[in-house]
Amino acid sequence: MEVVAQVKRISALLDLSVDPIYRGAELTAAEVELMVPLRYAEEPMAAIRLAERLGMSRAGVSKALAKLERRGLIAREQNPSDRRSALIRMTGEGEAAIDYVFPRELDAHTKLLAGLGDCRSRVLDALVCLAETMESYVDDSTQ
Repeated sequence: MEVVAQVKRISALLDLSVDPIYRGAELTAAEVELMVPLRYAEEPMAAIRLAERLGMSRAGVSKALAKLERRGLIAREQNPSDRRSALIRMTGEGEAAIDYVFPRELDAHTKLLAGLGDCRSRVLDALVCLAETMESYVDDSTQ
């Protein structure tokens, strides 16, 4: 219970640190989280790969992508190797939106975590351990 409480506290603080960036912005933090992998991908990505990478459901990703597509921020193309799926790519407008907001988010996170100093690597190691432990449990329970 203590671990979960701290993870929730950290998540809330991360959200608070970027809240001013997204007030009145074209994108939400959730949309940026979805679009960043597309922005830095070398080629268009299948929606299922994006969902796996982000740990999201395919339905949730599909719904969010549909909204982004309607706004002209991403485009879907037929997947030549699998006609049942589409490949997702950023549009120029989507790239510009990410290029505007994402560096500001990174800067806010950098400032928020600057006080870690020498503890940074220990904290990161502990977080990696926590994530891997949780992923192992989730993987085992879904099989």
